[in-house]
Amino acid sequence: MSRSKETVLIRNGTVYTMGPDKIVQGDILVKNGRIAKIAGRIKASAGAEIIDAGGCNVFPGFIEAHCHLGLHGYGIGYEGADYNEYNDAVTPHLRSIDAFNPFDETVRLAAAGGVTTVNAGPGSANVVGGTFAVYKMKGRTVEEMVIKAPSAMKCAFGENPKNCHRDKAIKTRMTTAACLRELLFRTREYYEKKTAAGADVSKAPAFDFKLEAMLPVIKKEIPLKAHAHQANDIVTAIRIAKEFGIDMTLDHCTEGHLIADAVRESGFPVIVGPSFTHASKFELQNKSWETPKVLAQAGCLVAVTTDSPVIPQQYLPLCAGLAVQAGMDYYEALKAITVNPAKILGLDGRIGSLEEGKDADIVVCEGDPLSNTSRIRSVLIDGIPVA
Repeated sequence: MSRSKETVLIRNGTVYTMGPDKIVQGDILVKNGRIAKIAGRIKASAGAEIIDAGGCNVFPGFIEAHCHLGLHGYGIGYEGADYNEYNDAVTPHLRSIDAFNPFDETVRLAAAGGVTTVNAGPGSANVVGGTFAVYKMKGRTVEEMVIKAPSAMKCAFGENPKNCHRDKAIKTRMTTAACLRELLFRTREYYEKKTAAGADVSKAPAFDFKLEAMLPVIKKEIPLKAHAHQANDIVTAIRIAKEFGIDMTLDHCTEGHLIADAVRESGFPVIVGPSFTHASKFELQNKSWETPKVLAQAGCLVAVTTDSPVIPQQYLPLCAGLAVQAGMDYYEALKAITVNPAKILGLDGRIGSLEEGKDADIVVCEGDPLSNTSRIRSVLIDGIPVA
């Protein structure tokens, strides 16, 4: 990984800004890690590093809205498996930042593939799994990489909690929903008591580690991140979120195309995938590459996911390309791996599009990145070339 000069000038590219200007032919000036200017022709200052993008397309760094990268070691078995905790079905106090490995090979591979930012966290073994965080794919420590923590609280519906905890406490979907609702009821009560007590510690409830971790959800500071494949599980997730007045993202949303109107009416964004896999369990039987198209056409805010390591992270653009092949509008597919996930993560003021003042996360590509015939020529993260 090399360090950049303070000033970088990308010349002569076809720039897909993903902003109001959409496509611009010209240059991008980067200063101190941010985009300083986009114009048809920009004069190079003395000492600036020049990247020739002639004949290339230039995009914002691609963004993964849901993955487990850095938490499941590359080429490692049990020693690197840190994204599912099986000892307890309700673990909101777990944090991805405490297991994320910046030196895992998947970080380098993601960056080389043009994926500059990921939202990574616990898996779906538990009813509530813990918090996600947003990481840039550059740095030696979590503190250098993380740009938002926590970003969401993971919860799961459907087959996974049943399968992972069938010998303990969860055998039906009813129990999964009841566990989550009980936790939310207790958190709301805990919050009300803390608020009422104010500065009077004698009236405050006893400290509860798990409920403290859930407070940002009840306070609508972060969303619940709902793992839900099957249509009835998606609707159950929506029902519970509405009951408690909390925010939610609908992750995987595999059968979302069957209930697109209900998903749209919920107002919750969707993160669709991984679709480039075998239907390995019953709740994946209706998996389709058409799901992103149907939900986008219905008016939903749609992102596409690899669910890395299920699909290697660097193939995020190819997943968007397969959605195009199934009928999704090309520009909507680009949005699904750039500005849309940025909006879902609440970071669209910083990443997701090429606009003045935003982070200089930039991908220079020979050809169409949504095609398997393209080649990534350069990747910048915060103005620093990483590939």
